[in-house]
Amino acid sequence: MNKYIKTILIISGALSIGLLMGYLLFGNNTSTKMIDEQLHSDTAMEAAGAEEIWTCSMHPQIRQNEPGECPICGMDLIPLAANSSNDPLVLEMTNEAVKLASIQTTVVGQSTGSTAKTLRLSGKIQADERLASSQVAHVPGRIEKLYVSFTGEEIRKGQKLADLYSPELITAQRELLEALKLQAVNPGLIEAARNKLRFWKISKETIDKIEREAQIQEIFPVYADESGIVMNRRVAVGDYLKQGEPLFSLMNLRSVWVLFDAYEEDISHISIGNNVSFSTPAIPNRTFQARVTFIDPVINPQTRVASVRVEVQNTKGVLKPEMLVYGTLENKTLATTNLTIPKSAVLWTGPRSVVYVKVPDRSVPSFQFREVEIGDALGENYQLISGVEAGEEIVTYGNFAIDAAAQLNNQASMMNKDVMLKGADHSEHLPDYTSVSPVAFKQQLAEVAGSYLLLKDAFVATNVALAGEQAAKLVALLGKVDMSLLDGDAHLYWMEQLSAMEAHTAQIQSSNEIEQQRTQFSFLSQALIKSLKVFGVPASTYYVQHCPMANDNEGADWLSREEQVQNPYFGDKMLTCGTVQETITKNFKNPAIEATSTPRMTGHNH
Repeated sequence: MNKYIKTILIISGALSIGLLMGYLLFGNNTSTKMIDEQLHSDTAMEAAGAEEIWTCSMHPQIRQNEPGECPICGMDLIPLAANSSNDPLVLEMTNEAVKLASIQTTVVGQSTGSTAKTLRLSGKIQADERLASSQVAHVPGRIEKLYVSFTGEEIRKGQKLADLYSPELITAQRELLEALKLQAVNPGLIEAARNKLRFWKISKETIDKIEREAQIQEIFPVYADESGIVMNRRVAVGDYLKQGEPLFSLMNLRSVWVLFDAYEEDISHISIGNNVSFSTPAIPNRTFQARVTFIDPVINPQTRVASVRVEVQNTKGVLKPEMLVYGTLENKTLATTNLTIPKSAVLWTGPRSVVYVKVPDRSVPSFQFREVEIGDALGENYQLISGVEAGEEIVTYGNFAIDAAAQLNNQASMMNKDVMLKGADHSEHLPDYTSVSPVAFKQQLAEVAGSYLLLKDAFVATNVALAGEQAAKLVALLGKVDMSLLDGDAHLYWMEQLSAMEAHTAQIQSSNEIEQQRTQFSFLSQALIKSLKVFGVPASTYYVQHCPMANDNEGADWLSREEQVQNPYFGDKMLTCGTVQETITKNFKNPAIEATSTPRMTGHNH
């Protein structure tokens, strides 16, 4: 570029000398005018040459005065077009950048008809507790023989279960026979003896047989009082039973419960009587229908869900306890909405929802940062309350790439703290538990971070097997963190982050695909970064680094002990692609922290 400017200066100097000589030779006003015009043109050419800037289509913070390669990702630099907008809300992109980010848009329009709330639920088959029973011994005695001897066996009402030897029954029979002999003297004795046998559930036919044959029966059969499946066998041959002691625990499965887990934010959309259709992988190609009969009034503090129960007839016994089921509940009683936006268009940060709107009638692709207020989820869409008007064009794919470019260009973005808009809050709200978190917990969290960094190094090396091994070690270490060191909201917040970290680390451990592992690593990183910010670190320094091209240009963060970037999402392909976003130290204070706010988990469930 310097040679180019030097050449322009030489040419312009030569032209100036030639024109000056013409003036001296011909000496007229026209020549003077030509000299002035030429000098003005030369100055414009120099300015134009000096102002030509080259930038990266994916990293607009890169500025060079000559062509070359991007020092972050290695892509060829392109000329920077003049920015026609000074609006910090509007990001202008080149056509090449739009193509590389595969940006797609859709026009927000009016939908017709009513819209129903559709919930996806998962759960398990459980036995109907009301159909449980115990088969007991109505008379004391010794088990001589068992006809039902193992758990899981199905029995029918009236079926013979065991033979019982009972000295008490023998005595009662003798009393009955003696009463018959004294019938003329005291007829009331006969009825008393009969009632004693009836109280022990001896049938009328058996009593009549004893009276008729005048023979004492030593072994008595035990018959099933109810039908069901033997869930627990409590006796063996030779056991002596007291009156009322159980032989078997029974469960009748002619009707079963399906218990679905419903998150607390969805409970308001579920009512008694709602229809639920569900299926189970154990019985493919079949869908069952049932209605909600009960909603648990208590939220489980560990999982933050409540049980929603439906009852299903199971006369053929195809549904068995503990089967996994997946259901769909559609509540058509919800208020209708006329305006919706696709879920993929919405970016989440704390309590805020953000979309990018394509600015119409621009010579270059331009996208405006816009906060929106959304309502209930309706299938693949959200209710739109405010923020976007019908007919506007919103980005539905590639919005993470736009947001990353805006952030790097110091413009309004989902996470940018440098550009604040009047009347709006663009920070990610996190609770502050640094003062109430004991040093022992922070040290355990630092050990987790140390194990995480070894996992990160495995991804830098693109080593699938090593990543799986380090993930297994991290899972074990997470299980050893003493959460009892935390109380109240801090305890609940850690449990939320711990659950996310354990789930994503386990996915890394079980996967054999490096890209799948890296996707789970990005989610793991989010949870660990939040934890370090919220609970604090004992002494170490951590750098939060970001690559806008990870996850198909959606962007991803990670932690590092070194300021130098080594990208775990691309490895050797783009090892230095990324920037340092934040530095977390012992005295770190997130400007977005709200110490008085109760943490809420919002946004997508990964």
